[in-house]
Amino acid sequence: MYQAAREFRKAMYRIDKQLPEIEKFGLASQIRRVALSLTNNVAEGHGRYHFPDQIKFTLQSRGSLEELLDDLNTCDNEAYLPSSEVDALKCQGWRVRQLLDGYIRYLRQHTRSAVSRVKDEEWRGEDADVSRFSM
Repeated sequence: MYQAAREFRKAMYRIDKQLPEIEKFGLASQIRRVALSLTNNVAEGHGRYHFPDQIKFTLQSRGSLEELLDDLNTCDNEAYLPSSEVDALKCQGWRVRQLLDGYIRYLRQHTRSAVSRVKDEEWRGEDADVSRFSM
């Protein structure tokens, strides 16, 4: 899922460079910010050991993806890009959406069926320094 989101982010960064100068501080800046937010939230959610937090960050990623899809509509409406390019990017974006939705479904199932915190033993290696955890 992260790899697909990362590829989409890179594609959106390429779009940013194709926009007219008038959009440099408007749409182009927005695309860059939101595209980065897409992958940043996936990464931050992955770093959480609590399923509800992972869900929250993945939902934020999905919101960023929806913003990017809307930005593509703007690019199409303003004829900044050929419609065929916009359509191809939207297909790539929808694939990322499917992966995000599947991951959210997976996390929600685990939230309902399992303990929502990963046990220390599961993420801490055998030889990990645990001295900072003891009193």
